[in-house]
Amino acid sequence: MKITYYGHSCFLLESEGFRIAVDPYRDYVPGYRKLELEADAVYCSHGHDDHCWVQAVQLSGRADSPFRVTEIEGYHDDVQGSKRGPNTMRLFEAEGLRVAHLGDIGCMPPEEDLEQLKSLDACLVPVGGFFTINAQQAKDLMDILKPRIIIPMHYRLGELGFDVIGTLDAFTQLYSPEEVHFAGVNTLDLTKISPAGVTVLQYQ
Repeated sequence: MKITYYGHSCFLLESEGFRIAVDPYRDYVPGYRKLELEADAVYCSHGHDDHCWVQAVQLSGRADSPFRVTEIEGYHDDVQGSKRGPNTMRLFEAEGLRVAHLGDIGCMPPEEDLEQLKSLDACLVPVGGFFTINAQQAKDLMDILKPRIIIPMHYRLGELGFDVIGTLDAFTQLYSPEEVHFAGVNTLDLTKISPAGVTVLQYQ
């Protein structure tokens, strides 16, 4: 499965030539260029424009998806959605691989949801805080779920990202240097033998 990072919380997942766009953003997120994607399907974790700008995605009309998609409902805050509303986490399964996109998760999921999110090959997790769980909360969640590969998203890095959210290094510094891999590219070809640890995909 190919995972491509387009900045903020937007990814393209590809299997057997079928492409899924997740959380496309409107062009007001600081530092990121206007998003233009081609995909076969699009999913949004919630209705805010920095996660649900479907106008940025040109859909092919293809419907024969090899992905199995499981939706897990939760909250965008720690007060049961009363501040920022709901958030949908999604589990994407194809080629025997399990990848979760946690959207703008704002609190620790209940035990029954945690069970669904275990045995992941990769977990795409927000780490910036303010709108989502913060770096330490993300680390605590990853310690519970134990995904093989952790891909951070929704953080600030230089001029990239909202100025109210935390920096990428606030998260990566919670791990030992040998556990963190800076890919230098925006893609990961995920297989069952891809190296474990934190993988930082670079916005390009």
